[in-house]
Amino acid sequence: MNSGSAISRRVLLASALPALSQAHASERRTLTVAAFPLVDEIARAAIPAWQRLHPDVELKILSRQYSDHHTAMTTALSTAVSLPDVMALESSFVGRFAQGGGLEDLRQSAYGVERFRSRLVPFAYDQALARSGAMVAMPADIGPGTMLYRHDILAKAGVAEADLTGTWERYVAAGARIKAATGAYLIAHVQEIKDIIIRGGLKPGEGLYFDTASRVLVNSPRFERAFEVALLARRQGLDARVSAWSNDWAEGFKRGRLATELSGAWLVGQLNNFIAPSTSGLWRAAPLPEGGTATYGGAFYAMPRRIAPERKALAWDFMQLMTLDPQRQLQAFKDFDAFPALLATHDDAFFSEPLPFLGGQRARQLWREAARRITALPVHKQNQFAEEVVQTELDKVLTRNKPIRTALADAEQLLQRRALR
Repeated sequence: MNSGSAISRRVLLASALPALSQAHASERRTLTVAAFPLVDEIARAAIPAWQRLHPDVELKILSRQYSDHHTAMTTALSTAVSLPDVMALESSFVGRFAQGGGLEDLRQSAYGVERFRSRLVPFAYDQALARSGAMVAMPADIGPGTMLYRHDILAKAGVAEADLTGTWERYVAAGARIKAATGAYLIAHVQEIKDIIIRGGLKPGEGLYFDTASRVLVNSPRFERAFEVALLARRQGLDARVSAWSNDWAEGFKRGRLATELSGAWLVGQLNNFIAPSTSGLWRAAPLPEGGTATYGGAFYAMPRRIAPERKALAWDFMQLMTLDPQRQLQAFKDFDAFPALLATHDDAFFSEPLPFLGGQRARQLWREAARRITALPVHKQNQFAEEVVQTELDKVLTRNKPIRTALADAEQLLQRRALR
């Protein structure tokens, strides 16, 4: 009987343990953050700092590939199902999501985000403003545009940096000299040229493709010149006709077949760590031609409007940790090449350190100045579609000899119909 009683007690205790464990687990809260590659690693690196702030709240990082992540976030916001407490967003998605009303307005008194505006890179803050005036995401890192060029290839061709950074026509002419002397292409694809030129000379209230009144802007001297310069480079055989992030693109860097690249400053880290580490010391950074400015990506943190009210304070604490803490921002920059949006970090000695990959150049100072000159562009709900239409028309110009003015008129007509929807 005693033996039976002992067995009964063990059985009862074993059956009770899962319930006790679940009760204990329910006391420990969890904050869920959805992110995409590199941003997820930056968030995981912040777990110790988060635990010091909230030892009773577990930080759970959900990671998906870039496209899958943003598709999942679009679905979650529209259905209010499987919403994370915080979602990371790439900069090109922030404007689209801002117009949808699914993100929390951080101007509310519970957050008071406007008091932090002066602490952040101006264009990054402005990128998260909806047309209604709502501020829907906090910028964590930015991608100031730069030109990267192969110092050794230019030297063989007798081309100076100034030949690349003057007018776009001089840039193309320098490319012809490089190709003739070394066989290297000037650039991976002439689309990169077009993408920067269309960002120049914008007037107040103008976006890339539409103005704030939804008027289509593509049939204009700005786009005409962008197409003309791209066509000029193509006719001289100066682009390798390869897309960014393709195998051929990466091989072009490894084998010295690409003399320049127009991209975000973060590409230096990608080249050094993954794409072409054997080319270390051969590259240099320079401003974009004609003093142009462009932004290439950047990460933001946003809070879904329809999460439980009691979770919003925790979500806001995490967002502040990742965007307003100088130590966090600098660590992400040092470890992951995430150029900080927090201005307080920009005077750190790290910005003055030489970069071995760039032959000892102190390029972060160049990128810091570029970041301060960038202005945010109004985002239209049809921007993604407009980008596809314009690129399709450029392809027709480049491969089918379609007249530029006809191509832009056709793009304008199609976008006018879409803008009215």
